[in-house]
Amino acid sequence: MPKFAANLTMMFNEVAFLDRFAAAAKAGFTAVEFLFPYDHPPEVVAALLKENGLTPALFNLPPGNWQAGERGLASLSGRQGEFRASVDIALTYARSTGVRRLHVMAGRASRKDPAAVEAYRDAVAFACDRAGQDGIDIVIEPINPRDMPGYFLDDFDFAADLIDALNKPNLKLQFDIYHRQIIHGDVLTGLRQFMPIIGHVQIASVPPRNEPGTGELDDLRVLRELDLLGYTGFVGCEYRPAGDTVAGLGWLDAFQK
Repeated sequence: MPKFAANLTMMFNEVAFLDRFAAAAKAGFTAVEFLFPYDHPPEVVAALLKENGLTPALFNLPPGNWQAGERGLASLSGRQGEFRASVDIALTYARSTGVRRLHVMAGRASRKDPAAVEAYRDAVAFACDRAGQDGIDIVIEPINPRDMPGYFLDDFDFAADLIDALNKPNLKLQFDIYHRQIIHGDVLTGLRQFMPIIGHVQIASVPPRNEPGTGELDDLRVLRELDLLGYTGFVGCEYRPAGDTVAGLGWLDAFQK
């Protein structure tokens, strides 16, 4: 059965970020993920994980200037030095918290730009080599252009081809069911096709991005397919609760019965 990780950036927003660790544990989660921990010292995040018996499933590398609209640095030609520094920052947090996978956000750039493609390939390879020294996986995630216009990595086949071309043992695909449905559809076929390279899964309903089971997909059927395929990794609950977070967890109870 997949191991569910509460996404503390989107869930438990009834309380401040540092209080969400305890809230997730109280709700029955044993793992968490979040976009970015960098507003808080690594030892603080590590202590909250330990105090609440939580495994860190995933977080992202620093994304650049989020407030200015940046969504990662990897494909931004001319920003290689900043990207490499961001890898070192993320690894400092990874070593402190014990997380075993980091997501490299691609950034906003055109895949028709050869400089952007080359920058992205080099950045992902660098991140893999550096993280591999600590036994940490790097994951890359296609994100749909409706939610994030102009995002460089918006195609699952391109991501899979890059993983194959770079041939790094610690480079995996982050398969977000929500983004897959919006970009390509054909979620079950995609899971079957890419299962050998999937390192992390995330879920939310489509199109509202609320609790699984509240959109157009049979999310419980999709989750059961993960079981049939032998997936034993984490499933990040990267959704926005339609109301109170705990009140909306009935979908999880239904799957686990």
